[in-house]
Amino acid sequence: MAIDAPPAAAEAAPPLTRADFESDQIVRWCPGCGDYAILAQMQRTLPEIGVAAHNVVFISGIGCSSRFPYYMDTYGIHSVHGRAPALATGLKASRPDLDVWVVTGDGDALSIGGNHLLHICRRNVDVNILLFNNQIYGLTKGQYSPTSPIGTKSYSTPTGSIDAPFNPLRIAIAANASFIARAIDRDLKHLSEMIKRAHAHRGTALLEIYQDCIVFNKGAFAPLSDKASKEDRVIYLHHGEPMIFGKTRDKGIRLDGLQPRVVSLTDGAYGTADLLVHDEDDEHGTLADIIASFQEREDFPRPLGVVRDVERVCYEDVLEQRVADAVEERGEPSLQELFETGDTWEVPEHPAS
Repeated sequence: MAIDAPPAAAEAAPPLTRADFESDQIVRWCPGCGDYAILAQMQRTLPEIGVAAHNVVFISGIGCSSRFPYYMDTYGIHSVHGRAPALATGLKASRPDLDVWVVTGDGDALSIGGNHLLHICRRNVDVNILLFNNQIYGLTKGQYSPTSPIGTKSYSTPTGSIDAPFNPLRIAIAANASFIARAIDRDLKHLSEMIKRAHAHRGTALLEIYQDCIVFNKGAFAPLSDKASKEDRVIYLHHGEPMIFGKTRDKGIRLDGLQPRVVSLTDGAYGTADLLVHDEDDEHGTLADIIASFQEREDFPRPLGVVRDVERVCYEDVLEQRVADAVEERGEPSLQELFETGDTWEVPEHPAS
């Protein structure tokens, strides 16, 4: 009796590569724009995360950063100014299986879209938000933005801005965002790590990315990326480690009550044991807010890394359970039955005149 050969084992899918996420569109940003670096790093990092392109959606609003969906070979929505978080909430609520990313800028997210950003954070929708912050309106030709420092001279503020700038991290903390981090376009390795951390988090993950606008705000973050200055101007946050910085790691940050202070580690007054230890699992956001406030103090280094990473129930999980409970109690819904239930009336036809 003949015995059939066993079926051949299915071939394993080839590993994902950057090419799997590159669209056929010509990338149209100004030469030297920091957006190129962020796009390239996203295309390199997504294969490492391992989610297939057909399960990924990028949603943007309006601005230079909002061209992003065109350049990713994934699903994408180029939406209305400031409203990307609202669309992302609706999509995630209806398709919680998808990987949803919001790409926005400091103007798009914090001016016309400020309301929507607050609400997606407070609801804790499982969405990743990339907030490109170049401290200027680039697409509309160089007006000052909600994050522009006081004194910024622009086409809309020729004598210098008098508005106090928003601190995106503190806004996210106030809205109780469960994951908050910051990266910079010039540090590609760290940027990739932050993208992975944001994706791994269950809940709203806000990653602010400092991004150079080569035309209207060139070099705004140069002190944070230039080799000669960055070690004294940046502090990389590491969970469970004391806050030390400086070219020779000779400076640290300690708390006097709730007031942070920069101290020297070389004069014998303070040692490593006296320093503030970073804790990402900051349930009430007190430490996160202190760290976010560093950028508002001229003598403090700018924090980069994960500021906060806490567990909160996701909006879509609760919504899905509510729907399941309603179906169990009332049965499968019928749109036709809904139309015909309750008070109804007929509108008679008008007699022909």
